Amino acid sequence: MASAMWRLGGLLRVGAVNCKPRPQQNAGALAMRWHNSRVVDGEPISFHFKLRDGSRKTVCVPSGTTVLEAAHQNQVDLEGACEASLACSTCHVILTPENYDQIEEPCEKEEDLLDLAPCLTPTSRLACQVVVDERLKDKEVTLPAMTVNFYVDGHVPTPH
Repeated sequence: MASAMWRLGGLLRVGAVNCKPRPQQNAGALAMRWHNSRVVDGEPISFHFKLRDGSRKTVCVPSGTTVLEAAHQNQVDLEGACEASLACSTCHVILTPENYDQIEEPCEKEEDLLDLAPCLTPTSRLACQVVVDERLKDKEVTLPAMTVNFYVDGHVPTPH
């Protein structure tokens, strides 16, 4: 388990990070799974969101973008209340069994947060933790019928 320290509002925060480094990172680097912490190489990848009303929306984003960022960049209704800090389950999505088996396993913290998500399935993931790459090309990511924001339903955070 790696330790992480960062400053937030002038206060020093210390926390534990249970997630493994991603394969595309060099061996000496440990990037945390937060916005701007990974390589976005620009290779365009298209995949599909299955929306709550049953329709599909195809999006195209650079490889290295998270599924949550892809949703926000393409006006897909996926909340992400904690701004990808791995502190909620409002960005819960459902992958196909084939795709779920192809990507990295969720870390323990992600699994704990998924336990709080309604409509949980065996292939549920948090969109902030799934990075778009070739394995997601032309695949489908399903939005669950509902999510619960324990902060306040309907709250959409503004980026810093």
